[in-house]
Formats: sequence, structure tokens, C-alpha cells
Amino acid sequence: MEEDKVDTLSSDNGHSNKDFIIGLILAISSSLFIGSSFIIKKKGLLRVARSSSTRAGSGGFAYLREWLWWAGLLTMAVGEASNFAAFGFVPASLVTTLGALSVLIAAVLASVMLNERLNIHGKLGCILAIIGSTVVVIHSPESPGVDNLYETGKNMLSPLFILYAGSAVSLAIYLIFWKSPKIGQTNVLVYVSICSLLGSLSVVFAKGLSIAIRLTASGNSQLLNPLAWFFLIAMATGITIQLSYLNMALDTFNTALVTPIYYVMFTTLSITSSGILYKEWTKLSIANVAGDLCGFATTICGVFLLHMFKDVNVTFSDLLSSSNKTKTSSNEPELQPSLNSPTRTLDDSATV
Repeated sequence: MEEDKVDTLSSDNGHSNKDFIIGLILAISSSLFIGSSFIIKKKGLLRVARSSSTRAGSGGFAYLREWLWWAGLLTMAVGEASNFAAFGFVPASLVTTLGALSVLIAAVLASVMLNERLNIHGKLGCILAIIGSTVVVIHSPESPGVDNLYETGKNMLSPLFILYAGSAVSLAIYLIFWKSPKIGQTNVLVYVSICSLLGSLSVVFAKGLSIAIRLTASGNSQLLNPLAWFFLIAMATGITIQLSYLNMALDTFNTALVTPIYYVMFTTLSITSSGILYKEWTKLSIANVAGDLCGFATTICGVFLLHMFKDVNVTFSDLLSSSNKTKTSSNEPELQPSLNSPTRTLDDSATV
């Protein structure tokens, strides 16, 4: 009876290198599609803003008649599908961290398609984010942690996960009904926090549903498992609310502002929630945990460098010219006379 409850995906509690590579490719593909979708949807929202008085940021739904917005939504759906599939092969912490690539893609495309300037700081931020993501991949656990619905259900009833889930839902409700109407239009953290809090729960539910689908595909049907249906309903509800508030954030604030903050908050909360529920880090050595954290911190630095100095107009040419000026000024003879010089003029002595 106990064996029937524990529906594992693999007998050795670990996934093969092939599974890890498949999951990695799916995660990277997901970032490519999602990063592009931000820009496509933004262009659709801009077109709506020029022809409609009620924008998405003000609660309007005119964007539903814009084909470009639907193209962006379709692109995001493909990315989310790839993201969802990746959860069945690799840890959720790896999938969410690699979401940094979507920020880089969005920033590059925004500079090309939306005329949002990408300066030297942004380019260095992109490099740092890529380096950080690479370090995370190297040190990430190859096993997805808990890979059966029985253990997942038990972990959902643990006090720590109940505390996290309850806090996330309560804070999201508070922001939606109390803070969003008052300061949502002026504070980007309101909309982004709602997306991130609910998104962190959507991630763990998506991973649970992915496990159920893989079990079903392998011949162990989960169609009558109530936990699988709970994952489906909870994930669909969370994603629907996320999309609504993400539209508001993109329509109200600059894309280069929304995507980095959303990435950092969403990834941090998702790693926390998946770590609590699926215990993905329990089999990592201290060195790998440290490497994973350092890689994530480097990625965060890169993402924020991409945003924080976006209005500073500095180029490589400016740095080189500044360096040349410094060298020239250091080689020039000192023009100010010494106080002990016998050739001081009357004006010099008068000013001493």
C-alpha cells in the first residue's frame, strides 16, 4: 500500500544527465520567448495608448482588441510552456534563476524596438548576469528534489510551508485591495510584489502538476488524484492574476524598470518556496550551496546594474577620453607658484 502512495519518477531518486540537459534547454528557451514577449506586449500596449483613452494601467481592457498584444501573449504562453516542462526535469531554483536571460533579452530588444537606451552599465550588467547564471548552472543540484505527489502533499502540510503560503497570499490580498488603488500608479513595487508573491506559489504548483503529468505519461495515471487537480486550479488562478498586474506594471512603468525588479523578487521568492516544498538543496554540499548563492548574487548585481544607471549617458569612448585627459593633466607642469618662490608678484603676496 505504501508503495502505491509513493509514485516516484525514478527508482534511484536522481535524474540522468540527459534529463538535466533537456531541462536546461527548456529553461533557456523559455527565457528567450518570455523576454521577447515583454517587448511585443509593450508595443501592443503603446499602440492601444495612442488610440484609447482607457489604458491598461488605469484598469482598461482595450488591449484585448490589439493583435500585437495577443502575439506577445502567445509568445509568453510558449515560454511558460517551456518553463513548465523544465520543472519536470531540473530543480525549480535553476529554472527560475535562469529567468535572468529573459531580462537581458528584454533589455536588448527594448533598446532596438522601443528606443530604450542600453548604455555601458547595461552591457556590463548583461555580462554579469550571464556569468552568474553560468555559475548557478554549474553548482545547481541535478536532482529535482521531491519527485512524487505523496511526498509533495506531506510537505504542503508542514508548518513552514503553511506559514510561507499563508503569508504570501495574505500580503498579496492586502496589496491588491488596499495598496494598489492608492499608490499602484506611482510605486512599481506594488504591482511587481503582487506578481512575485503569487508567482512563487504558481511555480511550486506548476512543478507539482509537471510531476503529475510525467507520472501519467509513464503509465501511472494521476487523473483521479485530487492533488493534481488542485495544482492545476491554483496555478491557473495565480497566473491569471499575475498577467493582469503585470500588464498594469508594463503599461505604467518603463520596461527596463519592471523586468529587473520583477526578476529579482520573483526568483528570490520562488527559490524560497520551492526549497521549502521540494527540498531541492538538501543534497547539495556546502561548496555547491555557496557557489549557487554567489552565482545568484552575481546575477542580481548584473540585473540591477542593467537598470540603476540606465539614464547615465556614458560610453567606452567617454571612458577612454577621460583616461587620456587624466594622463595629459598629470604630465603638465605645475603652473601655480610655490610659496617659497622668490619670483612671487605683488598680487601673489597680497593674496597670501
